[in-house]
Amino acid sequence: MNANLRPARAIPPGRIIRRELEARGWTQKDLATIMDRPEQLISQLVNARKQTTPETALQLAAAFGTSADFWLNLETNYQIHQARKTHDASEIKRKSCLYSLTPVTELLRRGWIPAQDTLDSLEQAVCQFLGITEPTQTPRLAVNFHQSEAYTPEVAAQVAWVKRVEQLARMQTVGDFDRARLEAALPELLALAATVEGLQQIPDFLRTSGVHFLIVPHLPNTYLDGAAFRLDEHPVLALTLRYDRIDNFWFTLMHELAHIIAGHEGLYLDDLDQKAEGQLEIEANRLAQSWLIDAAALDQFVTATAPYFSHQKIKAFAATQNRHPGIIVGQLHHDQVIEYSHSRRFLVKVSPYLETWIDVPAPV
Repeated sequence: MNANLRPARAIPPGRIIRRELEARGWTQKDLATIMDRPEQLISQLVNARKQTTPETALQLAAAFGTSADFWLNLETNYQIHQARKTHDASEIKRKSCLYSLTPVTELLRRGWIPAQDTLDSLEQAVCQFLGITEPTQTPRLAVNFHQSEAYTPEVAAQVAWVKRVEQLARMQTVGDFDRARLEAALPELLALAATVEGLQQIPDFLRTSGVHFLIVPHLPNTYLDGAAFRLDEHPVLALTLRYDRIDNFWFTLMHELAHIIAGHEGLYLDDLDQKAEGQLEIEANRLAQSWLIDAAALDQFVTATAPYFSHQKIKAFAATQNRHPGIIVGQLHHDQVIEYSHSRRFLVKVSPYLETWIDVPAPV
């Protein structure tokens, strides 16, 4: 049965009470006496000036041999019928559609869309932001995400985040992109991983290499660390700094670069192949790990050092890899070689070195 079907008219409980009284030859005073309620209350019920409460419904059910649900349903249907005469629910439905499409409140709070005076203008602003013509459409995006595997993300929020990245990327100017040339330049990029100050040179390095680089803080329930996708003829690499640590930054950066260099074009979010996504992520993880730390050297270090990983030994090994010690500590944490509480002093924040890049196309 169609859930939208409803009766042409709704009968107030009072009309049924009147019929029951007539059928029994009772007066309103008789019913008041039977129910032990004021006669005025019975009059108000009969004339639809007072609503039927659960207590009254139970008493009417006992008096007339019906169910309490019968009277409550009558009252509910009547009140809804009356409300429809003065209330138009179409705007609520439109707002519900809009807020299901994207996290509107968060977009307004962050200034990603301007505040609007009317629902029509809000719909227009949201559609323009998402690159669609009407709210009933769903944006189609092909993107590679690096995200938490422990939680189920809200795809609508992820789409909004990508659209913000795309918006900022379109405001950037980047050099010509060549995948082979970018791969050949990786040693130059990785040389910046030796010190925390090297972070400041990464954005310009990537832009010169033809890669749009953005930092956009994650939206709630996206659980994103980064993403890579294509925009016209150039790749886009975006990070969230959800975990503001040097180890997470470098791994996520290299993970997204792996997608770009491997030629992964991204998977459509509305038709996601979980198996294919997993294979792409495995390949990107493998490449990122191999670029960041020499696996054989790390194994030798762990074998020779375990179980006593002093700060001095970690720093010394990091120097042989030309990497910041925090990157080594992050890998040791990931491999469960050392406790997560061990050597966290090396996991420095990266945001102070990249703050001029956060949610802007490029620093002024």
